[in-house]
Amino acid sequence: MSVENIAVIGSGQMGSGIAQVASLSGYNVILIDIKDEFLLNAIKSIEYSLGKFVSKEKITREDADKAIKNIITTTEINKCSTVDLVIEAVPEIPELKFNLFKQLDGICNQSTILASNTSSISINELATHTSRPELVIGMHFMNPVPIMKLVEIIRGDKTNEYVCEVITEMTEKMNKTPLFCNDSPGF
Repeated sequence: MSVENIAVIGSGQMGSGIAQVASLSGYNVILIDIKDEFLLNAIKSIEYSLGKFVSKEKITREDADKAIKNIITTTEINKCSTVDLVIEAVPEIPELKFNLFKQLDGICNQSTILASNTSSISINELATHTSRPELVIGMHFMNPVPIMKLVEIIRGDKTNEYVCEVITEMTEKMNKTPLFCNDSPGF
């Protein structure tokens, strides 16, 4: 399995940064949040960030324009039903994340990988709220996402090895350095 289509849930600082690096790396991104206002702010933030990269000659204007075109925004969570990967980047509220993973489990294809950008919640615990613990993994990006190279990849007890391989390949395609961690407090 290769990842082509990604949904990022949560369009705050982390979610918008993840959407930016994913779209700049050629992935099709659906950025999802609960209010259009949040999504509009996220796109403005991404455009501003990409503009800074263009002015510093890190990317071309064409690359920046293509990255923006690779992002679709919506408030409808059902739009992520056919993506290859969902990266959750909502606030660090356990019940919010647990409920979201349960909801995603019912919406997404059975082959969709569910990843969390959590910095503190157990991947094993998140996985218990799905029928697919083998497809649940942590992808903890560092802030600011467009600048920082490290991504902690947190493997749950039941995470399949091929999921780890897919996520490693994707992380490297985004010009990030994957660092594998076992699921433990603070990773």
